[in-house]
Amino acid sequence: MKKSFALILSLILCLTVVIGMFPAAFAQDDLTTRAFHFNSDGRFKILHITDTHLHEDNVKNSVRLIALACDREKPDLVMLTGDLAPESTYEATAERIDQLMRVFEDRSIPVAVSFGNHDSENGAYTREQVMALYNGYSCSVSIDDGDALTGCGTYLVPLCASDGDELKFALWVFDSGDYDEEGHYANVAEDQVRWYREKSEELERRNGRKIYSLVFQHIIVPEVYEALEKRDRRSAFTYEHLYNKGEYYRFSKEYTNYGMLHEYPCPGYYDHGQFAAMVERGDVLAMFTGHDHTNAFGVKYKGIDITNSLSTRYNGDAFSTQYGYRVIELDENAPDKYETRVVRWYDFVNEKDVVSLAGSREDKALLADIRFKGFFQKAYTDVCVFFVQAFTGRTVRYPD
Repeated sequence: MKKSFALILSLILCLTVVIGMFPAAFAQDDLTTRAFHFNSDGRFKILHITDTHLHEDNVKNSVRLIALACDREKPDLVMLTGDLAPESTYEATAERIDQLMRVFEDRSIPVAVSFGNHDSENGAYTREQVMALYNGYSCSVSIDDGDALTGCGTYLVPLCASDGDELKFALWVFDSGDYDEEGHYANVAEDQVRWYREKSEELERRNGRKIYSLVFQHIIVPEVYEALEKRDRRSAFTYEHLYNKGEYYRFSKEYTNYGMLHEYPCPGYYDHGQFAAMVERGDVLAMFTGHDHTNAFGVKYKGIDITNSLSTRYNGDAFSTQYGYRVIELDENAPDKYETRVVRWYDFVNEKDVVSLAGSREDKALLADIRFKGFFQKAYTDVCVFFVQAFTGRTVRYPD
């Protein structure tokens, strides 16, 4: 009996040593969420929601549209990238967050949160307090990185194979800050860049290859202006640089473009090397940001798609054709690619499957309101685009 026990113990010890010789696909640490897996069909769908700016006057309709979007898209993960419920008091913010998070909690949809410039700017509460509110819901996988990094909410979301624990893809979530000491928009800080670089290198060592990835944060990177065409005067669909007065920018024929520019991009003022590090590492396919409410556009620059998503809210009388959400889909069998599409509220409410989801009288009234106002907004935009492209020969609207 003793010999049998000793033999079993020896086998267990040997197995432990052998397993230890093989590196894990990824290391679970304080800045890495639980692992997600691709579905049995090899797909993974992300719903990108940003800049909801929930207040008493818009929360009901905005949240209802987000609920309908979830019911239609059935995402595997929701990415919330800031400026979500910036109310004047902690109590009011908690109430708005509850109204938003109940949508995902009731549907058991996991949620990853990062913050924007407005989420804690009034000083009535901290980012850490707001993150604790989000993490009070079981659907939240968000991480408060504490004193480890600048800000609150910089972490990694690993995506593993549908049939095992092999790491297939990665999602980087960054807190891009709010404002610098001079009052400009902030950007991802040096220590966050260093963390990304070290973690990216670690993933490559452990897996024997680069792990392709996407980035989610609130504020777009300054390099976006390098991928646009600089002009010395204003013209249709050409916008003045946020910081450099007298400089105007529009889509450049030199690069691949997506969507439309409806306002000037608003990056941070100082560049701490985030984009350069990602170009050097070569594992980031695209960066998805919010912040610029009506911009649903992208530019491919140095191998990375710098992409902005629409504000996901509904204010009743404005921008039913320029507010909405973004869907991103991944395929574990093609980890070096991704698919994305923008869904504007006006197009959304005209889909038959959405009409069938609107069960209440309030839902139907909301959808009808968007259709009516959106028709005129869309017609105006289409006419402007047509005449500019016809008379100048310049493309101002590309496929999303």
